[in-house]
Amino acid sequence: MFLTIKKIPKVSWSSKKPLNLKPKFSSLFFLIFGLTIFGFGEGLLIVSSAGASPWSVLAQGISLNLNLSIGTITFIVSVIVLFLWIPLSQKPGIGTILNAIIISIMIDICIKFVPTPDNYISQLFLAIMAVLTVGLGGGIYLVANLGAGPRDGLMVGLQRKTNLPIALVRAFLEITVVSIGWYLGGTVGVGTLLFAFGIGPAIALSLYLVGTIFN
Repeated sequence: MFLTIKKIPKVSWSSKKPLNLKPKFSSLFFLIFGLTIFGFGEGLLIVSSAGASPWSVLAQGISLNLNLSIGTITFIVSVIVLFLWIPLSQKPGIGTILNAIIISIMIDICIKFVPTPDNYISQLFLAIMAVLTVGLGGGIYLVANLGAGPRDGLMVGLQRKTNLPIALVRAFLEITVVSIGWYLGGTVGVGTLLFAFGIGPAIALSLYLVGTIFN
């Protein structure tokens, strides 16, 4: 079913091409809507105190070894990932830029207004909800087809080259990244593992639901 999905669905509000400087309103709306949900989910994972996302673990691990801030490392990693797009024939778009802006804003808002759970069960529940929320937002903004963020673009490009299910490709990326980050000294929690193993199926489920509802 949704775990075997291998391509991003096209719906009525999908942009015809990622590099579209004058997208229709519906494409732009769902792009922003999806990124807002995505960023809120990332914030929920941080607030849960159950462990950060794999890419944040990687940034933390590298920063400990290079004595640079996590923010600086996150930016450098994003640029490196964008260069990996070239052999995968991936093209940036408006979504590539808005990805960084909207997600970072939503993370700050979430951290400011959502309280941290005071017991482990609540933290675990919030972490699970965070992964599902990120997956939902990721699926929506990817279907808008206005350019993926660095990580999602890498996932889509690798899927096209390998023809493997999206869930499997994303899980492979997240597990690889968190393994490197942990080896370099990054902190791994239960939430990190939930994200690493759960984000692929969560995005695949979102893509399946969006494709089913809007087609």
